[in-house]
Amino acid sequence: MSKPMLGVVAVGNALVDVITQTSEEFIAKQKASNGMEKGAMTLIDETRAVELYALMGAGVETSGGSAGNTMAGFASFGGRGALIAKVAKDKLGEVFQNDIRSLGLQFKTQPLLVGAATGRCLILVTPDAQRTMNTFLGASSELSPDDIDTDLIASAQVTYLEGYLFDREQAKQAFAAAAEAAHDAGHRVALTLSDPFCVDRHRHDFLNLVENHVDILFANEEEIKSLYMQSDFDNAKNAVSKNVEIAVLTRSEKGAVVMASGKEITVAAEPVKKVVDTTGAGDQFAAGFLYGFTEGMPLEKCARLGAMAAAEVISHIGPRPKVSYADFLKKAA
Repeated sequence: MSKPMLGVVAVGNALVDVITQTSEEFIAKQKASNGMEKGAMTLIDETRAVELYALMGAGVETSGGSAGNTMAGFASFGGRGALIAKVAKDKLGEVFQNDIRSLGLQFKTQPLLVGAATGRCLILVTPDAQRTMNTFLGASSELSPDDIDTDLIASAQVTYLEGYLFDREQAKQAFAAAAEAAHDAGHRVALTLSDPFCVDRHRHDFLNLVENHVDILFANEEEIKSLYMQSDFDNAKNAVSKNVEIAVLTRSEKGAVVMASGKEITVAAEPVKKVVDTTGAGDQFAAGFLYGFTEGMPLEKCARLGAMAAAEVISHIGPRPKVSYADFLKKAA
């Protein structure tokens, strides 16, 4: 077994969030001409992304993506980590790379030189604080087994895989390559299911991945029920406990359940004065749990750190921490 130098290496989508304020009239006009739905997320192609980006005007550009958000939280706790994700050699690709590296995370994936532009989520915020999202996956979906840095994987205690990336065959191959490299080094593989619709599309492949390659599984209540085609949460949690070493199952205001070694650990949700935006809650729960896990903390404390991080992120707009998560460590102690 190689000695790990990093806590977590994540493999996921590289997306740049472009956020700008706009008017109700702009949304209504875009709905009439392009079917944009206020408050919803719509997948768009590159032509539409370029067109809309030009129309948006000045805004805030910051790296996003589920795995990237988790690694931002992990770094905020003080964790050492890296991200494997695909950007293009363009302006937004530079934004993504620079932002990730500014967090103290390693990012070594070679950019895509020919083909799709860097993936982006164009977010329009109206005066009522509603977020209307338009997502172009772009270069992020071009991640392949060739991008999997096996030496980097071998240097981490945990390799964390983002389920959103699972839509293309070469991404599935990249996951398999990453999992193999991690296990060859004697380290663990974690997976987040990301979205119940993603699970519905790839249930057979996800089940194969979970049963044969995953040690730690992250899922919310709807995702785990979808994976095992159960309407009852208890049946789903009992099913997953037979297939992975650790299952971390979040349940929103009901808290979280950790299934491990035949035991069930329940952790309450952290109180929140006002829920502003639930985007990133699962990502940050994973960040807290993984930090505690890689530091050798008991599973209950790992889950509590996850609950604290999730509570912080849902108290403001945006999927990344606005405070130092390291401050939570004394509270958890």
